[in-house]
Amino acid sequence: MTRVLEVKDLEGGYGSVQILHGIDMHVDEGEFVTVIGPNGCGKSTLIKTIFGIATYYSGDIEYRDRDVSGWRTDQLVNHGIAYVPQVNNVFPSLSVEENLQMGGNTLDTRTLNERIERALEMFPDLRNRVHDLAASLSGGERQMLAISRALISNPTFLLLDEPTAALSPLYQQQIIDRIDSLREQGITVLIVEQNARLSLSRSDRGYIMASGKIVHTGDASHILTDPEIGEYFLGGTSH
Repeated sequence: MTRVLEVKDLEGGYGSVQILHGIDMHVDEGEFVTVIGPNGCGKSTLIKTIFGIATYYSGDIEYRDRDVSGWRTDQLVNHGIAYVPQVNNVFPSLSVEENLQMGGNTLDTRTLNERIERALEMFPDLRNRVHDLAASLSGGERQMLAISRALISNPTFLLLDEPTAALSPLYQQQIIDRIDSLREQGITVLIVEQNARLSLSRSDRGYIMASGKIVHTGDASHILTDPEIGEYFLGGTSH
């Protein structure tokens, strides 16, 4: 199995406020990997540090056997990594089409239009809204737009920060199903998610974080069925 991401002893945070304490994790080609844990445990900081948004302190971040520790976000995008933040992930004053165009503003017109068409095929709910302002979209539609825009750069590795947060159960299911289907296009997925049960049900493996550290890892099916883990981390349908 080809290793896409290898993180060793990663430390990071925001400015001088350290959040991550020696994170070790990996993601292999074609995998869907979910990071779960209680609010404030550092799971969003983890992928923000990987993607060059939070402050990288030390440790190793290797992407396809290349050391990308501390790289800028634009460098990572140019090497096939895309990131979808939880909030502020669309331009509300622009139309759906304009948002998608923003995802590929360095592409030639033909390539950009082809990728926009492919994104609309994946999220057909957006096709009838292409001329509507993003501000008029529902929460679920906004999340679909944010993911679609990330796909315009043609990534092979996608990082998502709580993509189902504050969505209806129906949209939560749709979003996770669509993310899972990205693997058919050769996209490897690392997701941070509060709806642990839903995301793990589609995942190959999972990591559990607490207090800025990885406290458990294993096959997603084992995490879902472990009664001790369920009591502390999975709750009912989310945590």
